[in-house]
Amino acid sequence: MKVKIDPGRCQGHGRCYDLAPSLFGEDEEGYGKVVGDGVVPPGEEQPARLAVSNCPERAIEIL
Repeated sequence: MKVKIDPGRCQGHGRCYDLAPSLFGEDEEGYGKVVGDGVVPPGEEQPARLAVSNCPERAIEIL
């Protein structure tokens, strides 16, 4: 499982990095970014799905 953020859709609400800080961070302008290569480690699947479902812009995708 991998996660990806569409930077064109992200509006910087920050829910992704609040809900799954091991998977997402913020860039210098406060927009969400994927930490590392986007691979979701074992045990982090639920926070990844929670971040996806809570993104108001639907900018996060699970691959």
